[in-house]
Amino acid sequence: MTKDKRSRGPDGDVPVTDLKTERDEFLRKFSRGTQLTEDFVKEHERLHSRLQDLEQENAGLRAKVEADQAVRELLAKIERLESEKSELVSRYRQAEAATTEFTARVHEVESEFANLANLFVASNQLHSSLSPRGVTRRIKEVLAQLVGAERYAMYLVNPEGEQLIPIASEGVPGNQLLPVRIAGTRIGDVLRKGSASVADSDPSQGTFADPPAVIPLSVDDRVVGTIAIFSTLAQKNKFDQVDFELFKLLGQHAAQALVAASLFAQAEQKLPGLEAFLDLSV
Repeated sequence: MTKDKRSRGPDGDVPVTDLKTERDEFLRKFSRGTQLTEDFVKEHERLHSRLQDLEQENAGLRAKVEADQAVRELLAKIERLESEKSELVSRYRQAEAATTEFTARVHEVESEFANLANLFVASNQLHSSLSPRGVTRRIKEVLAQLVGAERYAMYLVNPEGEQLIPIASEGVPGNQLLPVRIAGTRIGDVLRKGSASVADSDPSQGTFADPPAVIPLSVDDRVVGTIAIFSTLAQKNKFDQVDFELFKLLGQHAAQALVAASLFAQAEQKLPGLEAFLDLSV
């Protein structure tokens, strides 16, 4: 028969509990529970930490995706803006070219109007007087103000047809204002050929021996004299197209106006009789 290991009480029938053993047993169970609790808490903390890491990683990935999307949208917007910029630059260049062309045309038209105004004023001036002195003064005004001549002289051929006699001048010393032989001189060559002679050099540096411009003066088809421009003003360093037109106008009208004024003066400023104007249509 097995012996009962538990202690009995004084009466011998009620077992006595071993408190130390029970306490130790309880502590062991409690210790295991505590350990399990600690393990559970640690696992919970680990899982919570992992969850936070995953949430942060997820947030980072979401932010990256959003950033990538924003970058793509930004790049697409930049591309659209570049396209709009290229179109605007193209339109601006087209408008600039059109404006430049229009401005050049405006300047050209203004220049043409200015030239026409000069020619109109010159023609009106030449025929605005019926006195030889008045015509001569207007010829000099055209040369000085419209052509820019500083030193010049006007010559008419003598009856013998051998010399050119100076009849008016400006800026020419008296000892140099002399008749010019037609043969062997540049001024005489212009009279014989009937065409203007204009040098390509700077007219402001011209001399009496080599005038930069010589213009023939004609009445109908007959050359009766010349205008010699010996030099121009310092700022006039070349002849322009309008100057050539003025030379042509002077050549065709200056002598005619002068001859008409001279004849009118010889007639004592009397108009011809009516019979002089009859049957002009024949």
